[in-house]
Amino acid sequence: MQRKKKDRQVGRKVVAGTNAIRARIASVVWLVAVVCALFLAVGALLVALKMNQDNAIVAFVLDGAAKLDFGSFKDFTGKGAATKEALTNWGIAAVIYLVVGKVLDRIIRP
Repeated sequence: MQRKKKDRQVGRKVVAGTNAIRARIASVVWLVAVVCALFLAVGALLVALKMNQDNAIVAFVLDGAAKLDFGSFKDFTGKGAATKEALTNWGIAAVIYLVVGKVLDRIIRP
């Protein structure tokens, strides 16, 4: 009788530990998705505001956004095409990161 009670306590501790690890992993996945979306959104904003791309911080954000981009969803021509492309393509990519990150968070979290 004493052994079964001890086994149950150990089993509960294992489940609690596993749930804590899964919750941490889910939080990290969501954080990564939010940071990626933030890079894309801020990069699009910097392009829209025509910030100085020679600035180190602006260049860093734009390079990061370009690496996180999924490619071109829509091509624009004419006046303001670069701004429209950045807002559209990086905005869609940011939304995709947030949706996929939240879905993964819900799947992983206990």
